[in-house]
Amino acid sequence: MQARAVLASVLAMALVLSGCAQPDRTIAPAGAPQPVQSSTPAPTPSPHPTVAKPTKPPLRPLPAKLPTGLRRNTGVRPVVLTFDDGPSPAWTPKVLDQLRAAKVTATFCVVGSEVQRHPELVRRIVREGHQLCNHSWRHDLDLARRPVAEIKADLERTNKAIQAASPGAKVLFYRQPGGRWTSEVLAVAKDLGMRPLHWSVDPQDWDKPSAATIGKRVHSAARPGSIVLLHDGGGNRAATLAACPHLIADLKQRFGITRLR
Repeated sequence: MQARAVLASVLAMALVLSGCAQPDRTIAPAGAPQPVQSSTPAPTPSPHPTVAKPTKPPLRPLPAKLPTGLRRNTGVRPVVLTFDDGPSPAWTPKVLDQLRAAKVTATFCVVGSEVQRHPELVRRIVREGHQLCNHSWRHDLDLARRPVAEIKADLERTNKAIQAASPGAKVLFYRQPGGRWTSEVLAVAKDLGMRPLHWSVDPQDWDKPSAATIGKRVHSAARPGSIVLLHDGGGNRAATLAACPHLIADLKQRFGITRLR
């Protein structure tokens, strides 16, 4: 047995010296189980680990019918003209020219991002005796369905832009884009000192019908105290502009035109 152990040591040394064996690897005794080498390589860490994006809260559903408390009538015989989605350098000055020529005033429901781009038009609107209405920052049709904090930030941002353009200007009303109201946006507007302004006459001039069609729709739908929805921004408003002289004269003669109170 001693001779065999000596012989094994001599053979192992010979293998090390010849480079055929690795001196840092332990040689298991004869008959001992050999370690099993895995054939599956270890996973390589990704240089760009995937980060889960925070999920946005789902939008609230719109109510089945319009909430109560919306301003949809003047409360007096004269009607009110409202112009949405401006101010636009292409159309707002021309609308203002027509209103001045007819000696009537209107309410301009302005979009905050456009106010920021064209503050001089806001100043002219106020200077010529017209009213301002907050119409959200970017005309987000789903704004009223978003978290209350987002609604408040949007309306406040728009009011700040209006005040930056025309310091001290009164913003007594808020109009929700698309008329898509929820109780949450009503509460926010109220907290910010604004009343919800809807409409009762919509000739759908945003869909670009002809000037004649716009005029006929307004004439047919108008009643004492109507609030008429028109647009001076958000696209090509040539047809609205062409319709205005006749429809303003018609409304002025039938009912009179007033400011919101």
